[in-house]
Amino acid sequence: MQWNLGKVFFGDRKVYEFNLLAETGHRRPAFINLQQYHLEHDMVARLRALQAAGASIDLRGAHRVAGVEAAGDHVALDIDTPEGPYRIEAEWLVACDGAGSPVREALGLGFAGRVFEDNFLIADVTMQAEFPTERWFWFDPPFNPGQSALLHKQPDGVWRIDLQLGRDIDREREKEPGRVRARVRQMLGPDVAFELEWVSIYTFQCRRMERFRHGRVLFAGDAAHQVSPFGARGANSGIQDTDNLAWKLAAVIAGEAPEALLDSYHAERLQAADENILASTRSTDFITPKSAMSRTFRDAVLDLSERCEFARPLVNSGRLSVPTIHDGSALNTPDGLPEGPARSRPGAPCPDAPLEPGFLLDRLGHGFVLMALGMPAPEVPGTAPLAVPAPGDEMRARYLGDAPRALYLIRPDQHVAARWADAAPATIATALSRALGATP
Repeated sequence: MQWNLGKVFFGDRKVYEFNLLAETGHRRPAFINLQQYHLEHDMVARLRALQAAGASIDLRGAHRVAGVEAAGDHVALDIDTPEGPYRIEAEWLVACDGAGSPVREALGLGFAGRVFEDNFLIADVTMQAEFPTERWFWFDPPFNPGQSALLHKQPDGVWRIDLQLGRDIDREREKEPGRVRARVRQMLGPDVAFELEWVSIYTFQCRRMERFRHGRVLFAGDAAHQVSPFGARGANSGIQDTDNLAWKLAAVIAGEAPEALLDSYHAERLQAADENILASTRSTDFITPKSAMSRTFRDAVLDLSERCEFARPLVNSGRLSVPTIHDGSALNTPDGLPEGPARSRPGAPCPDAPLEPGFLLDRLGHGFVLMALGMPAPEVPGTAPLAVPAPGDEMRARYLGDAPRALYLIRPDQHVAARWADAAPATIATALSRALGATP
């Protein structure tokens, strides 16, 4: 379910709306809503297809990690199954085992951060309604006074409703179907027919591990960091973790990079986790003020935002997830294109743009790419050339700026490693070596 437009309400009035993708020249919309079970189903189907094609993949259900022993050159795991326990050894272990991570627990590693006390009700409902495919967020709505609410559409005719309930509630009582239906009815009105598909009550935490790499054990997703759900930062940041880690681990295993490259996974994704935690904490503090003064400030901002554009950036109904720009990463080469756009500087994720016969991002992500705009692409071992002799308007705006031509070295995770107005093959090779973890 695709959407670009969001609306913010205060009480019973709309104070403003925003478009997350106001510019043209992108293949994808600003946001795609998809239930997690669809993603999991498609991932398993893809793994099965790879197995059928001969890939070395083993999916094991009902197997639980009971113990982890990290050695210098391998990791040993004790596994419990319904048929009995066994032990397995691996060169590397990537722990993507969720917020309650048994691997993290087995290694005696903890989390640091904040735990929030407010409770939120999630109700997924099926209904036939005239609501547009947009993200609607209410502060202090008449159907949930003093609290907040969120409505957005998902595939299969399912709508996600989030209702803030406050602190010190009876969680089991609030999950009773009759009570949930009454809350949803109060929100939707008497004439909308709906059915409950799924109900849950959650609190949340903004916290992370101190380090994401512990020798040959690497942590990703909720096992490494947790944020509130405002802004869709949980699953998105977990997938961004794997984008960052997979190519680095593959290069180390293949002998193309030193193990030190994996330290950059911790450094870059720690930066991203801290950004997400900060943004998520600020969203939570704005949505759920903790003092009378905080509420007065928030309500004044919302009142002003209806007629004053300067106040709208202060409204925080959940800053929506974007990839982190890895400024200061040890893998970056200093910027050699100072007149180039800031949005595509070293460390930044590549913005998409039309590139016949499709879009730029379709051409990236399968190794290091050396993209040449307005000039021939040099042949440099370890890179795939991508020549763009006549960049279109979007490519020029997003990659050239005031420069007449440019060279970009782009990582397998679609982040910029280096860029120049021009560069000799030896200079590019040095930047490639640096992007693979060699000491600069």
